[in-house]
Amino acid sequence: MSPKSKKRNRRVVVTGMGPITPIGIGVDEFWKGLLEGKSGVDFIKQFDVSKYDTRIAAEVKNFVPTDFVDKKTVQRMDLFTQFAVAASELAVRDAQLDFEKLNRENIGVVFGSGIGGMWTYHRQMQTVFETGGPDRISPFFVPMIISDIAAGYISMRFGVKGPNYATTSACATSAHAIADGMMLIERGDADMMFVGGSEAAICPMGIGGFTSMKAMSTRNDDPKHASRPFDKERDGFVIGEGGSVLVLEEARHALNRGAKIYAELSGIGATGDAYHITQPAPNGEGAVRSMKKCIADAELSLTDIDYINAHGTSTPFNDKSETAAIKSAFGEHAYKLHVSSTKSMTGHLLGAAGAMEAIATVLAVKNDKLPPTINYEFPDPDCDLNYVPNIPIVKTVNAAISNAFGFGGHNASLLFEKFQENSIH
Repeated sequence: MSPKSKKRNRRVVVTGMGPITPIGIGVDEFWKGLLEGKSGVDFIKQFDVSKYDTRIAAEVKNFVPTDFVDKKTVQRMDLFTQFAVAASELAVRDAQLDFEKLNRENIGVVFGSGIGGMWTYHRQMQTVFETGGPDRISPFFVPMIISDIAAGYISMRFGVKGPNYATTSACATSAHAIADGMMLIERGDADMMFVGGSEAAICPMGIGGFTSMKAMSTRNDDPKHASRPFDKERDGFVIGEGGSVLVLEEARHALNRGAKIYAELSGIGATGDAYHITQPAPNGEGAVRSMKKCIADAELSLTDIDYINAHGTSTPFNDKSETAAIKSAFGEHAYKLHVSSTKSMTGHLLGAAGAMEAIATVLAVKNDKLPPTINYEFPDPDCDLNYVPNIPIVKTVNAAISNAFGFGGHNASLLFEKFQENSIH
């Protein structure tokens, strides 16, 4: 790697992770699913989809909210908040945190949702229509739907009183939450941050809205092969659900408490397209700047990057645009990179995608293994990079980027490196 002219005084590492995903709950099950090329896509079971053009999604399986929250509280939470609190509990366990030994005023939460409590909104609207009046609306309706409530619940669960808020930037939401968490630690506003996102939009209006946009796959006869990023026969994304939390920590703070360290978060990049409400800028111009910014922020060179966990949605526009962006940003090195889209397995978790894919990227750096892009069968001339087709690859990964791009032209790139303890002064 290139020598670094300077290092931040407060560096940021990942010490705990909690994924709730369509292919597994918890780090071990999620990672196992990725390496096995497991598809989480199937027919939607949460409601009757017989009248919808798209009838498939990547739902979370075997999730029991009362394993994490008491029954009464669960009833006052939308599903996206249930995912959030459960993911935070898994992350706390993974990081082996003892809050009695920590300063809770120096621990914060930045946790977002792209859409918020859609199931709650749907059910409360049903109540209004069925009763003919508003008097049956739950007093918990507003707290259940607002996207910031998940961050609030996480802070209350653990009594952490540092910076606390939500991000919302469509499919870049939880990547921006991670970036914000890093900046808050760097500037000394916190020693530890819970960051991430959750989403539960597999509901009548969620499926109906994206179907109306013609954005989702209609490969209803073959759900397991519907999400196929970079493949010539891709026909749209497959929606997913879940939540993920990462514990970010100032490096010395982590070392002092004897924490296990997965990787260092050393660079972030955020840009705007200023172009279109849904389509990416031509040739991925905004994504190019986002990736270059995160590399510069980490004080690395383009050739130091080994792997990119792509946004890779399986839509015709995104995959072509992201490929062009990678080639524009990296030049000849683009063809030496390994690029994969874990959305081929998990579907697209919207606002929760960035955090879940950040976890996948961290595990690739930690374990020197690259998760595959499954369902890659037919090469697309417009998508001509190495997408780690169908099976994982064993490869040394010193530095990797996770991309997340959202409707409205929001771009975020996160750069993770192997942590070098001897570089801490």
